[in-house]
Amino acid sequence: MPWPRAPTVEPAVSEAVLLVGGQGSRLRPLTVRTPKPMLPVAGVPFLTHVLLRARAAGVDHVILATSYRPEVFALAFGDGAELGLHIEYVQEREPLGTGGAIRNVADRLQARGPDPILVLNGDILSDHDLGAQLEWHDRTGADVTLHLVRVGDPRAFGSVVTDPAGRVLDFCEKSPTPVTDQVNAGCYVFRRSVIDSIPAGRVVSVERETFPGLLASGAVLSGFLAASYWRDLGTPTAYVAGSADLVTGRCGSPALPRGGGPYVVSAGARVDPSARLQGGTSVGAGAQIGPGTVVDGSVIQPGAWIGAGVQVRASVVGAGAVVEDGVVLDETAIGDGAVVGAGNELRGGARVWCDVALPACSIRFSSDEE
Repeated sequence: MPWPRAPTVEPAVSEAVLLVGGQGSRLRPLTVRTPKPMLPVAGVPFLTHVLLRARAAGVDHVILATSYRPEVFALAFGDGAELGLHIEYVQEREPLGTGGAIRNVADRLQARGPDPILVLNGDILSDHDLGAQLEWHDRTGADVTLHLVRVGDPRAFGSVVTDPAGRVLDFCEKSPTPVTDQVNAGCYVFRRSVIDSIPAGRVVSVERETFPGLLASGAVLSGFLAASYWRDLGTPTAYVAGSADLVTGRCGSPALPRGGGPYVVSAGARVDPSARLQGGTSVGAGAQIGPGTVVDGSVIQPGAWIGAGVQVRASVVGAGAVVEDGVVLDETAIGDGAVVGAGNELRGGARVWCDVALPACSIRFSSDEE
């Protein structure tokens, strides 16, 4: 039977925890200097989209659970006043896992007992209705409410089994024969009392320890299933695709105008009139795009320089990187400050590390040789 969708209501939460401590190893070299939640997505740091979604759901107090490069977050957002928020920062001295990170910020929370706390992952792009999830949490009297999504191939995910009313019955590890296509989407509503029950000072996984333990104890875990956009931005391919989806309007964000378009160009960027931007491309502040260049569904980070006659598709060019004339980039990640010499072709998941310089490619083929 179809699962009833809770209607959107007035927000009923004032606090959120954002988990932003990961090193983003799958995204390297893009995360060598920048934590993954701070990578530019559709022209602004990804975390800006998450923070503004939280604010739209009624949040005014946010705690960032940081670990890797914590200073980058504070420099970008300060006390949060410019976004209409009060932001605090708590740094893990060593990785504590998802549950451990949540417990590590507990003494900064103002909520008490049954009060709801929104918990968001800093690398998940979604436009599901947070207000509706909060209302579902309240309506079901849950101790924890998980955002769930249906995926075409759940074998790569842990599955979450629910009854027809949405109550969680079981958590199943990755399997070649999943019992359900519902998976944990990484956004939660916790009762404050549940956060206090998580062991302090050690590594804790909510997926493998906290949630199964709560089920075993008889706690109520509820699944909020939303037919909305959802993407884990953990790889260069997913990161570029997510940015393009925000630009084009396939995924909504309070940080962007409604409707979308083929590209966004940040203030201070210079794009030659003969260049063509399409497919949800974003061009960062101070970047330059040369004549005759085509950039399709890609992220050009701030300060990057791209020469003439370049073709860029489904790729990311890092901050301050240089791509010389005639280069072809197809599903490629170029690190900050790297130089790709004229005539090179990089395709199919190629990655160039930060500050690496690839010499110009002088090999040319005649039409007969081709």
